[in-house]
Amino acid sequence: MSILDAHEVSVRFGGHMALNRVSLHVEPGQITGLIGPNGAGKTTLFNVITGLQAITHGQVLLEGTDITKAPAHRRARLGIARTFQRLELFGTLSVFDNVRAAAEIHRADDQTPEEATTAILDGVGLTDLAHRRADSLSTGNARLVELARALACRPRVLLLDEPASGLDEEETARFADSLRELAGRGLAILLVEHDVPLVLSLCQQITVLNFGQVLATGTADEIRADGAVVDAYLGQGAA
Repeated sequence: MSILDAHEVSVRFGGHMALNRVSLHVEPGQITGLIGPNGAGKTTLFNVITGLQAITHGQVLLEGTDITKAPAHRRARLGIARTFQRLELFGTLSVFDNVRAAAEIHRADDQTPEEATTAILDGVGLTDLAHRRADSLSTGNARLVELARALACRPRVLLLDEPASGLDEEETARFADSLRELAGRGLAILLVEHDVPLVLSLCQQITVLNFGQVLATGTADEIRADGAVVDAYLGQGAA
């Protein structure tokens, strides 16, 4: 059963239909991919799900409860966390304090914010960088800090917007292992990423957007074999 549902979502900006009756389902313990060309509507859908963008038509449901009109902070409290295409770190703070800022807000009964931060940084491989200033990091490591900070929000659903951008091959492999481990613990993950091989290797279910509409939904093998997806996005080499 899905934990997050976008149902027939449409968003219009003036005369431009950014999303046109898009439906998407995200299940616990799975990594769901959302791919498509630039301008297809992927980030707009993320903004709808997290409450940063009002919709023209449709619904957003969390465990069957309609949260379409809930503000962004309320959705965060309910367990929806995200990262952004553009890095949004506190540059003058350390890696540790960036993550602790989220852990302070989303406290747990069984851990102090410091304990939670330490465990999360260890889990994503950032322990050695804990006391480095965020603005001194490589883009790849900064992406991992964003992932760690999102995890400090104790999400039930994690939305990742191009998190592998700027990661080298080793960092990408480590990142992929982290996502598999998180999904294995029951976390629902929705992944927007232009690294198509990464998406095809990670995701149990993939939705392809094109011009604001769903072009295809299926497993990695089904998406790889879909002629319309190959023509619009993947190209013959990927197929």
